Amino acid sequence: MEIIEILGFFGALIIGIVLGLIGGGGSILTVPVLVYLLMEDPVTATAYSLFVVGTASLVGAVRNMQKGLVDIKTATVFAIPAFIAVYATRKYAVPAIPDSLFTVADFEVTKDVGIMLFFALIMLLASYSMIKNKKEELNDIEVEVKYNYPLIIVEGIVVGFLTGIVGAGGGFLIIPALVLLAKLPMKKAVATSLLIIAVKSLIGFLGDVQNIDIEWSFLGIFTGLSVVGIFLGIWLNKFIDGKKLKKGFGWFVLLMGIYIVYKEFTA
Repeated sequence: MEIIEILGFFGALIIGIVLGLIGGGGSILTVPVLVYLLMEDPVTATAYSLFVVGTASLVGAVRNMQKGLVDIKTATVFAIPAFIAVYATRKYAVPAIPDSLFTVADFEVTKDVGIMLFFALIMLLASYSMIKNKKEELNDIEVEVKYNYPLIIVEGIVVGFLTGIVGAGGGFLIIPALVLLAKLPMKKAVATSLLIIAVKSLIGFLGDVQNIDIEWSFLGIFTGLSVVGIFLGIWLNKFIDGKKLKKGFGWFVLLMGIYIVYKEFTA
């Protein structure tokens, strides 16, 4: 095994540790690790990412359900349009994207380049969400849950489409939606988002099983390391304040997004 492969599998462990420490964000690293360290093509990497993100989120969701923090009804209302959108995106939209999108001067934007540039844009948005100061404690007040069904359906479709294209969980979009559209307190929104992410990611992955060859042994090892990392992150949470790390990790994600843009334009 080459050094770069070892770094790739170590990256899987780091992804899990970040998820365990700060409750999200780590999945945004899955595709870059798979593409740049383990040399998977972007379409396959986004498919694998759905499985890794879905499995890791399911572990976190079960843990939160045991604590009574998951609002099952809200998760169901939000998840249905989301998983329909992500499945349709992986099954039909991604395979339909042409290999060559367009050419600017002498630079050809291929399907793979387009996916990575779009992923970089999502990373930049996610980094902004993590860096900006949010007074989460103000949103922890219990109020009656009310559903804005039209907006929830639209938000679910948008999040499902984005998840289908880039293979990331989209927690930075789901959590604000649950707080604003379903009036969930922040702690329940974070916990409930993990269940939504798990369901839509794993169902989206089913759309890929029918389209691409899955290397199950590789995917199993990578996912297993991520899950181990989650439990390490949860343990480290006893000694490290994950919330304080969130802003620093946001800056790291910002730099990674900029690096992907640079890498794709100079490849």
